[in-house]
Formats: sequence, structure tokens, C-alpha cells
Amino acid sequence: MPKPKIAFYWCASCGGCEEAVVDLAEDILGVVEAVDIVFWPVAMDFKKKDVEAMPDQSIVATLLNGAIRTSEQEEMAHLLRRKSQFLIAYGACAQLGGIPSLANQFSREQLLRYVYEETPTMVNDAKTRPQSTFQNNGHTVTLPEFRNVVRALDQVVGVDYYIPGCPPTPKITKAAVGALLEGKLPPKGGVLAPDIALCDQCPRKATKPTNVSFTEFKRPHTTHLDPGKCFLTQSVVCMGPATRGGCEAVCTRGNMPCSGCFGPTSRVRDQGAKMLSSLCANVASKDEGGISGILSGIPDPVGTFYRYGLAKSLLRRKVDLPTDGDRAKS
Repeated sequence: MPKPKIAFYWCASCGGCEEAVVDLAEDILGVVEAVDIVFWPVAMDFKKKDVEAMPDQSIVATLLNGAIRTSEQEEMAHLLRRKSQFLIAYGACAQLGGIPSLANQFSREQLLRYVYEETPTMVNDAKTRPQSTFQNNGHTVTLPEFRNVVRALDQVVGVDYYIPGCPPTPKITKAAVGALLEGKLPPKGGVLAPDIALCDQCPRKATKPTNVSFTEFKRPHTTHLDPGKCFLTQSVVCMGPATRGGCEAVCTRGNMPCSGCFGPTSRVRDQGAKMLSSLCANVASKDEGGISGILSGIPDPVGTFYRYGLAKSLLRRKVDLPTDGDRAKS
């Protein structure tokens, strides 16, 4: 009996999700024994044409990590959606847009101008920029087109499941692959991680305040952090109350506040807004000047509250979501 076919693909991300697969350590041997990896360009010599030649839906599952920034990534997302029975957004960038989607604060023109003309280390007197097509001596060279916005995977194609994290933990990854192979999957559209807030798994939860009045906000690198107390009691922003658990609280156990990489629970519509509303409701001052002084301790609100989810947030730039017809075709 042939083994189920599995694929991995890397779009706009740092590569940490690819490392997370390798971090399965000896468990990856069990995965390799149970499945036939038919596409994993970062690790093995596969070509796009190999995937194009496969029958539609012949791949049982594709774990695609990274956001969608370029035309090539968009094309590969559509191709792998067509060839896969299950398309899984693997990691924060695919699920929510991730850190790459922080670029959505700026226009395409602003980004290109800064990178190729204004960066202090750039010497480009001709102000040359990469072109999507170039012809020379009868030959045409093409490059992917840089899209106007960074999108999460499900803003481009239909997604069956989500595995959160930056990167997903080996435990979450192993459990998700096991659920796929055993056919023990929840209804489509689910996040393959516990639907509880991170605070429930945090070793500091006994010291989480029920009532707090913030007179200042401190940044982790500017203060001595008590390893036994909730970060909120220390006036340090921790995204734990608005973030899904399942990461095993590795950051808070390492004496760093949660930055929100597992995204929201199913009960939270907008992760950043949830945390903002909670903090702002507990600011001690009631006058504009005092409030501004306290909030000055959070110099980068977007990067703090929407570090991983700007593309999917209520603040996102307009994105045309795929219709039900598009999902059926993909």
C-alpha cells in the first residue's frame, strides 16, 4: 500500500518553520517512515515541474509556511492548493501574516524606494530597481513581482487547518502530523493547538493580577525582571491574556514576556485590540497628558500588539478575500 504523500513549502518567512520540522529530531524518522515526502525544496532536490505533473489532490497534505508577498509565492499557493487534499497554514506567517506583514504599514513604493535608493549602505546612483522582466540578446529573464501587500495564506487560497507558532513547537507539529495520518482531524478551519489562553499554561499564573492600575509601562531590556512574578504586575506588556496556548510557555519560562506568536483563541476577534483594550482600561491616569506619558512606554504599538497578525487584523489594509467559488476552484 503506497504511503500518503506529504509536501512542505516555504514562502515569505525567516525559515524557522523549516527548522521546526527538523527539530522533530528522531521523531522525524517516524514521519519519514510513515509518509512519502514528494516536495520539500529547502531540504531535497525537487522542482516545480514535479508538482505540476502530479494529479490534482494526489498530495494528502501540504504544510506551507510563510506569508504571501510575491507573485511566485501566490502562484505556488494556488498550485499546492490544487494538488493537495489538505492545505495547512504552518506557522504564524502563513496563519496571520506574521512579522513580514508589518510591512503593510508602508506602501510598495515606500519599501522599494527605501531598500534600493535610501538605505545608508546602498550605492545606487542610477536608482535601478529589479524588473519583473528583462530582455537581452533574445533572451527573457523573469523575476517574481513584488505585491502591494503581504497576505496570510487564507487571503489567497482556501486553507483547511492552521498550526500556529513562530515557529510551531515540535510537540504541536508531531501531534498535527499524527492527527493527519490517523484521520483524527477536527472540522475544517480549525487551529491544531489547544483553545486556551497562554496564561493557563504560564508558571506565573498564580501571580497574575485581578486588579491592576498601570502608572507606567516598562520594556524588558530596561528593567530587572522577576522570574517568579507575572509580567503585568511588573508593568511589562505580555500578550499572554490574548494569545492561544500550546507553546508550552517557553518564552515566559525563559523570563521573557509573550509576544503573541500563537495568535488568538477562537473567542478573540482581534488579538491586538483585545490586549489594547485590557491595558488601556487599566491605565491609572484619566487625563490626556498623563495617559500619553504612561503609553509612551510602548513606543511601537503596532509592533507590540500586532507583531504577528497585522495582515489579519481589523487594522489591515484592504485585501480581497477568496470567495466560496474561488475556494472550490482552488
